[in-house]
Amino acid sequence: MILNLSKPIAFFDLETTGINVTKDRIVEISILKVAPDGTEIIKSWRVNPTIPIPEKASKIHGIYDADVADKPSFAELGKEINQFIDICDLAGYNSNKFDVPLLVEEFLRADIDFDIKKRKLIDVQVIFFKKEPRTLGAAYRFYCNKEHENAHSATADVIATYEVLKAQIEKYDDLKNDVGHISKFSSQMNTADFAGMVLFNEQNKETFNFGKHKGETVESVFEKEPGYYNWIMNADFPLYTKKVLTTVKLRASFGDMVK
Repeated sequence: MILNLSKPIAFFDLETTGINVTKDRIVEISILKVAPDGTEIIKSWRVNPTIPIPEKASKIHGIYDADVADKPSFAELGKEINQFIDICDLAGYNSNKFDVPLLVEEFLRADIDFDIKKRKLIDVQVIFFKKEPRTLGAAYRFYCNKEHENAHSATADVIATYEVLKAQIEKYDDLKNDVGHISKFSSQMNTADFAGMVLFNEQNKETFNFGKHKGETVESVFEKEPGYYNWIMNADFPLYTKKVLTTVKLRASFGDMVK
């Protein structure tokens, strides 16, 4: 089947140095870009993470320090990757919780203002867990009747994810062949950031989801306790979370001039 697309969608998968979105780095990224007419282009990059790859991570994805020693860093590849997925919606497996936020962190570290707000996000794992809770390998077997060879290879994982999504749309009558619908179905929380530290409340206001101010709007907290913003900026929070909070702070000061 051909996905019903109004613009390109990029299925992507990351292999990384670990699972900490704030501290870990990409060592491999594969992207399968699908155009509205069904045309598919796939590109993969090995990346020098500029930090050692823990042996535990290498044993999972098979990429060791020596394999990426002569590869470009993400700072060197960022513009090329950004151009390849320009205007694309994004899809992946467990991507809303891990791949998307880690990718955004890498772009921010490379001083590339990756615009996520104009993109719809589809997480195939969320759909799978809502319908048939299992792993990617089981999803591939269940929906596509195939064995998932070369698991934890970014290229194999991204191709399997794309095929699983198409099979899910064919299987479930209530899952429309529409990126907007699928994006909403595969989201779990109405988050302002990726880490789930800032949520939108019923009035669509950014609200803290952690700490002593949990449940309070960001704007009200910064108004009554200005030092809380500085504490967050100096603490070990994801860069995108800091960016969201900075936008709220500036908007409170300058109004509609800040988007």
